[in-house]
Amino acid sequence: MKYCSDCGSEVEYKIPGDDNRHRHVCLGCKTIHYQNPKIVAGCIPEQAGKILLCKRAIEPQYGKWTLPAGFMENDESTTQAALRETLEEANATVVIHDLYTVINLTHVNQVYLIYRAALTEQGFSPGAESLEVELYGEEEIPWDELAFPVMRETLRLYFDDIRTGSYTIRTGEIIRNDSGYEFTLHT
Repeated sequence: MKYCSDCGSEVEYKIPGDDNRHRHVCLGCKTIHYQNPKIVAGCIPEQAGKILLCKRAIEPQYGKWTLPAGFMENDESTTQAALRETLEEANATVVIHDLYTVINLTHVNQVYLIYRAALTEQGFSPGAESLEVELYGEEEIPWDELAFPVMRETLRLYFDDIRTGSYTIRTGEIIRNDSGYEFTLHT
């Protein structure tokens, strides 16, 4: 950031008084510009024991599979964002059950909120951001073609919970390292 979005003056990257982090501070109007993590909301759309996945038609990870999810917009709740993203990416409507995973990706300043959900009987088809959409059982999921580690870990946890019949909210973080990433589940 070079200029203030409020008044157009130059900004300086410094630690403001009574703060402990560097921020962009306007030299003119003194506005402190906070930059915070982005919320990604999505769901695990389930029908008859299978999960709906979307093959991405956009970057990043073009051509890879993912759960329907995306950045939350202003003026919407996290559940509204998950419903909207599912409709946009898979032309599918779901009934949200409950929050399932909260996963932090500090290396890209994102927090993922993924909900358990049931597909309605109205069907599904590729949306503008998807090449294909398909229902997969655990043994059919293209595990090596999943777009994001957060989706892989969420699905792994979900299928573990299906076997036990017990669903709890899972929290954790994904940290990038030399060999790819490390997932830490908080207990």
